[in-house]
Parts: sequence; structure tokens; C-alpha cells
Amino acid sequence: MDQFFKIHQVDAGEAKKNSASPDKPHIHDFEELIIGIEGKLEHFIDFRTTSFDAPFVSFITKGKVHRAIPMVKNGRCHFWVIRFKSEFIPATTFQLYSNYHNFANIQIQRTDCFDRIVKLCEMMFGEMQQSVPDLAVISHLLSAIFIMVESERKKFLEADETIQKAQSVTFRIFLKILEENYHRRVGVEFYAERLFMSARNLNLICQDVLHQTVTEMIEIRKLIEAKNLLISTDKSVSEIGAVLGYSEKAYFSAVFKKRSGQTPTEFRDEMKKLGF
Repeated sequence: MDQFFKIHQVDAGEAKKNSASPDKPHIHDFEELIIGIEGKLEHFIDFRTTSFDAPFVSFITKGKVHRAIPMVKNGRCHFWVIRFKSEFIPATTFQLYSNYHNFANIQIQRTDCFDRIVKLCEMMFGEMQQSVPDLAVISHLLSAIFIMVESERKKFLEADETIQKAQSVTFRIFLKILEENYHRRVGVEFYAERLFMSARNLNLICQDVLHQTVTEMIEIRKLIEAKNLLISTDKSVSEIGAVLGYSEKAYFSAVFKKRSGQTPTEFRDEMKKLGF
């Protein structure tokens, strides 16, 4: 995906077309959130297939193999499909990875909370129809949706202890430690020691959850923060690199370009053109 944010609706016509010739299981380089208002979804994710009726929320983290097939029920189908780059809401996205491991799909009730989630989708869609959409506004609205979804997810977990036990406790703790230390010049061994396990086992856990090594996750977390600082501060590239534990500007820029396809300066210039 070449944009930071996209949102579109799936109606009965598109659902019939997609279910007639569904995609093969695939991996995204972006995050995807599906809000099901009417209809049904057949979802292959975490290497199993489940089918469930609306209303529901489904969150697919970047790097997960999945296939979503929208289906008509009682002649109707209405989904909101939201796709975004992880750095679009960096403070929120990274914490979502552990919450939705083995728990991508949530069936929820038609409550006032769900109605507000749908209204926020409509507001984001309306903003994207403007000649110059305010991406900062959309970012805040998307973060609000995840706050509401997380509230519903916790209610669901409290009602089913089996699903709660299925969460990766070790991975959740690793993310917490990473969030506190990603800016330091420490590597895999540091995190493994904090978790009282070998570097090999920690890598196996991360690869099982996100198909990424610990080193890749450290770099990605640094990259997300680097992009956040490039957008929100006037710090120089060298200063930002130093904050994130890179002693040399050239090395920081090389890692940044390897991960994002742009130099830090190119990224900052592009964001300014988009109004950030």
C-alpha cells in the first residue's frame, strides 16, 4: 500500500463478487481493521478458518497470513474496511500486536459503543472525501476507534478465560520491556535475559507471533518512533538518531531507508506536503 491510510465500504454487490472468486491467503505490509455492520465474514487467520455474523470487529496485524471473504446474509452486507501503515498511529499500533495474537476476530453486541464506532468510520470516510484530507484528524479518530474496540475486547475476554489463556504472556511482557528500552543500545541478549530465557527461544516466540526476529522488531519500533519524531519535532536527523541509540547519522539513515524505502529527510519532506 502506497498511502498511509485508506477506508472503503463493502456492500452486498462487492461481497458476492469477492465470495465468488476469493483471494488466496496472503500477507499485508499494512494493518487492517474490518468493522462488520451487516452480513457475514469467513476468515482464515492464525491458520484456521472461522465464520461469524455481524456485528463484529476484526483486526489483522501486518505480517499475518490471512484471507477474509465477505458474505451476504439475508440479502445484506455492509463492512467498513480500514487499512493503514503502522506509523500512522504509532503510539497505538505497536501495543495492538500482543492484544490480537490468536484473537483477531471479536463478535460484539449492537450497543451504543458499536454505534459510535460506526459513526467514527463515517466521519473518517467523510474527511477522506475532502480535497485535502486532514490526516491528523483521521489519526485521532482511528485511535478513538481502537480505544472503544479494546474496551469491547476486554469484556469478551472476561467472559471467556480460555481465550485469555491463549494470549502469549511472554510476548506481551517482551513488548512492555521493548517499549521501555527500544531507545537504548541493547540487543537480543538484553531482552532474553530480562525474560529469563535464551535469545533463541525469544526469537522463536516473536517469529511465531509476527514472523519477525527480535532484531527486526527492535528496528521497527525504533523506526516508528523515528517517524513520529520527524513529524512532531524540529530535531535534526542526527539528533533523532542519537535519541534512538544510533551513534552515527549515516548508519541511522541507512537503517531507516532499508526499512521504509526513504531517507529520514525524504520522509519528513513528504509528511510536510501531506500537512503533518
